[in-house]
Amino acid sequence: MKPARWTVSALLSGKRQNAITPPCSACSADRRPDYSPPAWAVSRNHVRLFRRTRIPRFGPRRAFVACLVLLAVGVGMPPAHADPGAAEDIAGTAGPPRMDGELDHSDTLIGHEGGAGRKPASVLVDASKGPARARARRPGWRVQLGTFQQRSRAEKARTTLVQTLAALPRARALVIDDSKDDGLFRVVLADAFYRRGEAAATCAAVAALGAQCFVARAPTSHSVLERLDGLDAENAQLRMEIAALKAKQTRPVRAPSSWAGAAADPAAAQFVRTDSQFGYDILDPTTGINRKQRLILQRRNDGTLAPDSLHVHGAVTAIANYQSSNRNDKFGYLMRHPTAKNQIGDTVSEATVHSAQLGFTGTIGDWLTGHAVMLFDPEQSFGDGTNTDIDRNQLQMRRAYVLFGNLDRSPFYASLGKMAVPFGLTDTVNPFSASTVWHVFGGLANGVIVGYANDGLNLSLMGIQGGAQYRAANTPVEGTAVPGRLNNFTADANYSFGLGPAATLLLGGSYQHGTAYCQGFPIVHFGACEDNNPAFDLYGRLVYDDLTLKGEFAQTTEVWPGTFNPGIPQFAASKVTSFDIGARYRHGTGAGPVDLSAEFSRLLAGPDGAPWERQDQFVLGAAWFAWPNAKLFAEYVRVEGFAPLNFLTGGSVRDDRGEVVPDRTHSDASARSDVVMIGVNAAF
Repeated sequence: MKPARWTVSALLSGKRQNAITPPCSACSADRRPDYSPPAWAVSRNHVRLFRRTRIPRFGPRRAFVACLVLLAVGVGMPPAHADPGAAEDIAGTAGPPRMDGELDHSDTLIGHEGGAGRKPASVLVDASKGPARARARRPGWRVQLGTFQQRSRAEKARTTLVQTLAALPRARALVIDDSKDDGLFRVVLADAFYRRGEAAATCAAVAALGAQCFVARAPTSHSVLERLDGLDAENAQLRMEIAALKAKQTRPVRAPSSWAGAAADPAAAQFVRTDSQFGYDILDPTTGINRKQRLILQRRNDGTLAPDSLHVHGAVTAIANYQSSNRNDKFGYLMRHPTAKNQIGDTVSEATVHSAQLGFTGTIGDWLTGHAVMLFDPEQSFGDGTNTDIDRNQLQMRRAYVLFGNLDRSPFYASLGKMAVPFGLTDTVNPFSASTVWHVFGGLANGVIVGYANDGLNLSLMGIQGGAQYRAANTPVEGTAVPGRLNNFTADANYSFGLGPAATLLLGGSYQHGTAYCQGFPIVHFGACEDNNPAFDLYGRLVYDDLTLKGEFAQTTEVWPGTFNPGIPQFAASKVTSFDIGARYRHGTGAGPVDLSAEFSRLLAGPDGAPWERQDQFVLGAAWFAWPNAKLFAEYVRVEGFAPLNFLTGGSVRDDRGEVVPDRTHSDASARSDVVMIGVNAAF
């Protein structure tokens, strides 16, 4: 049976032309045919509707009425294909997916679903090019998760979001889009969507994991072409301006030296800047402790530290804890000085500011950087009195040096000033408590560093000022502790390489010519030495996906003369040894990553059975990064042994008459203390 056709007049009149009475299933209750138009005939595009109809032959009067009706309908309803709009436009309604552009009058619709032997109605053909070149339908919607002014910041955000969205397979593939000519970098899902509803559903799933997102229109080929046209126009304009400047030039301009960099823009309003992530990293006392120079060079290289700018950063660590000990006044916890001036009895509790830092990093041109950090730390200050004594509540310039280097142009760098000594790793996986290795061998001194960093290989050589330095460095100068010569040094070499796509291994070793463990009995901090006592350090760190493992071993090459007390001759002098082993696992959550860690570290300073033989520290930690620059943490610390390095083997215990008792010491290998700690470390 020949299928009936719908014409314009039939649609207006509700009747078919040459229609054959349908079977009963298509009839109404009174057996009359159903003349309602089929679903394919109701189109949102009335130009398309007009093309798929057969124009009937009818009189002028009916034709005039038909034209009026078509005109009214065409004016009153929107076209089926709207303008794609800008990439940032999120307005739109649910409906059929939009094509890559407007239909023009050369587009011809062929066939419909009801016609036998006809092509599907969704295929559009350009009549001028033939039916073989059908237009492809492209996805028009995407999910956007952030916009940044610097690519480096976008890369960091993308890395964090990949961890946050690990539970959402489709959202794991994130890319950075800079297709718009506005200087911004957008983190978007790699997949695009045909329907806005699909994109909105994915965005809702992303938001449920704690990330912010919104639906945006994907850039089309038109926007790319417009961008290319705009770039061509800008290029032509720049050429004209350059030609005009050359024509007006009356005298040669002296070019700046290769290391000075570009001159600062006098109109730049952001000479003083802050970057919370850089502020946290540069002031973090648990990671990269003696490698901050390389961090600065890396941040200069990735654009975080722009030339001719001043970055201000600060950090505060506040803590509350409860401690108990099996020996009165003997608490081996090393994050505050273990003296009876601050810890009385067998239980201690406190809520206080552990430390506060204020730092400045200024860049001059492309090669020169100045860095300085002021520190307030009454808990670990060497001043006299209690934690509230004015002598312990002083600001000190913890680090201050000038750094010369540009890793984008040369792998060599140098720094001069007061800085951490590059000996060993001395980092910790704990959220707060430092490793015993850092307490024993973490140095701070005046000097000069020459370094090399390239393709995972890092070398550094530091010339250290002689005499007794601020921490863990001492060489005699004419038999005194006066820092009158540059006669101490340390050398460090490490190599980092990949073990597959998700693992990185760091291996390194260090040597220091003069450590602090050279004094005779009685041992006094910053005292003079008869000879230097070198040390070596071996360390490694494995990072596999979210798991970090580390280990370190350090030891002096000679015995520490002061570990022999003539009043207790049965205990011979001993070398100083310290080691640690630790693990940390990072768990990504929608509210921010959570670190779980465990670390064991030990100090060995005497022979078996000596009161100062050892001090062990075991730490269980948890840290929640509620923000990238703020960490909330909790720790349980178990310390076995009490071995304060000052007067380690005796010489400070006095009797009732005030005389020193030579065979007595504060050290106690049987002391045990437990610490429960909570705190927060926030930086800007």
